[in-house]
Amino acid sequence: MACSPVDARGTGSYHRYELSGHGVIKLVYRFLIMGLLLLAFKAGAVTLELDGPLTQGALIRGKTDPGAGVWLDDKPVRVSPEGHFVLGFGRDAEPEHVVRVVGTEGDAVVRPLRLKKRQYDIQYVNGVEKKYVSPPPETLARIREDNRKVREARNQFHALDGYLETFMSPAKGPISGVYGSQRYFNGEPRRPHYGLDVAAPEGAPVVAVASGIVTLAEPDMYFSGGTVIIDHGYGVNTSYLHMSKVLVQVGQRVRQGDLIGRVGKTGRVTGPHLDWRLNWFQERLDPALVVQVAEQ
Repeated sequence: MACSPVDARGTGSYHRYELSGHGVIKLVYRFLIMGLLLLAFKAGAVTLELDGPLTQGALIRGKTDPGAGVWLDDKPVRVSPEGHFVLGFGRDAEPEHVVRVVGTEGDAVVRPLRLKKRQYDIQYVNGVEKKYVSPPPETLARIREDNRKVREARNQFHALDGYLETFMSPAKGPISGVYGSQRYFNGEPRRPHYGLDVAAPEGAPVVAVASGIVTLAEPDMYFSGGTVIIDHGYGVNTSYLHMSKVLVQVGQRVRQGDLIGRVGKTGRVTGPHLDWRLNWFQERLDPALVVQVAEQ
């Protein structure tokens, strides 16, 4: 039996149908099928969440569906069973990057990232011992060995979740040096500074900024003096330099806030302070972007 004309209004469109009773059933069935497909598409779409500033030196924490794969500029990124992952961008990282996530059903999300380019300070440090500005030949083998130990410690992978914690300050005191600054020692240009300097008194406590496992504990490295590196999981690690005492051992597990050493003036320094650093594997990141150092 024929029925009256039916107006079907959608968002942004207007349709007019002349329907029979059988036609109404067909139309309703078609809408139901389309609705189910739409729900399936939404349910099947892989998720991608990013937390962190889009700037050079940044640590970005990510979250996706369990089992999904993640790539940064076509390089695979380790993902936890729960779907957590980390991205890190160094001091002079290129501005354009692409994150790609592929779900277990093959559905994908591609997100372009554009990093803010930063301007870095120039810092002049005078009064540094000559042997730390231009190391004598007999010290070069020791320096190479120190560098090897640091690379190995920072390149380790542990399936820990300390990197998900809100990082705390490792020491109390005013900031005396910042990340990325181009440094001149006794007027001579040297590599940029990759840490955050806290001008704390000698002997002041140094604590772990987050939970993790100690991957390096050296009482006397040439440039960095008493040095500790802690791995917090999925490539995120922190370094603590120039300490007067190292109070942990390699392989030791620490919790956030645990005492790991004492502030000192060992290595290439002009006074007591803590130089602490944030890394994602070999990428050196800016600690100030993940924690506000408490001043006393």
